[in-house]
Amino acid sequence: MVWEGPQVELSCLFACLQNCPFVDSSERGLVILQKKVTGVNRLSLECFVRQARRAAGLRGTVNVLVTGSTEVRSLNHRFRGKDKATDVLSFPATFASSNGHKSSLAGDIAISAEIAAKNAVRLGHPPAAEVKILTLHGILHLAGLNHERDNGAMARKEAELRRALKLPSALIERAHAATTDPTKKKKKRKRHRARVASV
Repeated sequence: MVWEGPQVELSCLFACLQNCPFVDSSERGLVILQKKVTGVNRLSLECFVRQARRAAGLRGTVNVLVTGSTEVRSLNHRFRGKDKATDVLSFPATFASSNGHKSSLAGDIAISAEIAAKNAVRLGHPPAAEVKILTLHGILHLAGLNHERDNGAMARKEAELRRALKLPSALIERAHAATTDPTKKKKKRKRHRARVASV
């Protein structure tokens, strides 16, 4: 999911943490792990963010927040008007710095640790791989791609980069497969027939 608009408040959070003497952020962006995910640590995720950003051709730093579903739901409600948790949110940096020059920040990504862990179990891959898949998806949104209105351009790019970065199936591919899986349609029809028959 992508939110397109001024994101001063979220970026202020990252800026405050970047200025904190206990956080090493430099040019690589900032990774904040508020919730633990098995196999994910700050340095490995920072490294992946740099690789994915370069692979996507995205300029500027990317901040990533791995947090709880409650926090992601709050962000989703506040900035998108949707009162529900989701797996990943992207916040492109669209504002200029105070001196009139464009910010070197590409944007911020928020990931739900709980949803990432559930997805990983359901799809049979490590939770760390799921966090990377969600991060890549967010980076592509920050690069200006939007699967809701691009006739498959983002899905193709995500699949290409997933293979290049040695990741399991891409987020859009999974969503598409779930909606076109013929076994699921059969199950829905059977449930519908059962409901109609019971009425």
